[in-house]
Amino acid sequence: MTSLKKLFLLDEDIAFLNHGSFGATPRPVFEDYQIWQRRLERQPVQFLINELPDHLAVARNALAEYVNVEADDLVYIPNATFGLNVIARSLNLKPGDEVLTTDHEYGACNNVWTFLSQKRGFHYVQCPIPVPFATQGEIVDQFWQAVTPRTKIIFVSHITSPTAVRFPVAEICARARAAGILTIVDGAHTVGQIPLDLSALDADFYMSNGHKWLCSPKGSAFLHTRRERQHLIEPLVVGWGWSPDRNFTFGSDYLDYLQWLGTNDLSAYLAVPAAIQFQEAHNWTALRQQCHDLLCQAVDRICELSGLPALYENTDTFHQMAIAPLPQVKDLPALKSQLYDDYRVEVPLVDWNGRHFIRISVQAYNAQADIDALLSALEQLLPLHSNEP
Repeated sequence: MTSLKKLFLLDEDIAFLNHGSFGATPRPVFEDYQIWQRRLERQPVQFLINELPDHLAVARNALAEYVNVEADDLVYIPNATFGLNVIARSLNLKPGDEVLTTDHEYGACNNVWTFLSQKRGFHYVQCPIPVPFATQGEIVDQFWQAVTPRTKIIFVSHITSPTAVRFPVAEICARARAAGILTIVDGAHTVGQIPLDLSALDADFYMSNGHKWLCSPKGSAFLHTRRERQHLIEPLVVGWGWSPDRNFTFGSDYLDYLQWLGTNDLSAYLAVPAAIQFQEAHNWTALRQQCHDLLCQAVDRICELSGLPALYENTDTFHQMAIAPLPQVKDLPALKSQLYDDYRVEVPLVDWNGRHFIRISVQAYNAQADIDALLSALEQLLPLHSNEP
């Protein structure tokens, strides 16, 4: 696999296998981001008042074409959790209503629903999806068994954070639409990692982080809302974006409510087209496959080392990020710290449903040497940290 590490700003002394947490931005994209920041600082009033709406429209158009939706149905936001806050706080959920999800969701998003359910009295129901994973059809059937007449919202990850599996969200959304249930999809790990056609997916609400797998600067994410659901959205921050006179700055209530939150540096949004162009220029489809192949090797080697079976029925259900089971260890944070401090390997360790896993991300800057470094470290450390006598 050809590594593009020289085109990233990452510390070359680190085996960085944790792209999934916060991403990493290529040098050309970061330079474009800084150019936008300098343009803002040269004449802030002119830039923010007169130029920004047009620049944001260009950036929205580029991203909308990339994910196959209308640009006016897509709005930039700081991160996917922000997007969920916008949606969840806008919806009129009442005591007795249910929001159905899985037990694979991101902790911050679970917090959003738990916080609001305690205030409003609705129920947040987490349907277990066991591992090893079943087929995609079986996952849909398992999940749908938890739907009740009280289910008003389905919230599900497209690619999960703790277990890195791709859920069959298109099938879930289709069933939900037929049943009159709103769908919210957390796609934080999708855009840039898999081809994304939001029109075909047909979720009511979909949010994703560009600063992860699309490699755009930190704080660049988006929320897509079906046109007929946009009237449900209320501003999370009330400011100049809301007006009783409805004198639109960006073209609609939906865009104004979410895109104009007050004085802020939106350069990360404006650099998203550069991130898209960077991936197009480096044949990203082929690089994704190379990353996937290297990741499959890593999972196989870790399973061989641990003696534990892999969790995925086939390799089509994960892409550039996957988990492998670890033996139960005495102190998971201590093992993670030693991997980094002593072996210079950056990789997350996961405690999920009482089991221990390692989550490996492989991006275009990784190479065989990074996987070898991880395996060498685990060979030395796992016997020292294991709970086994």
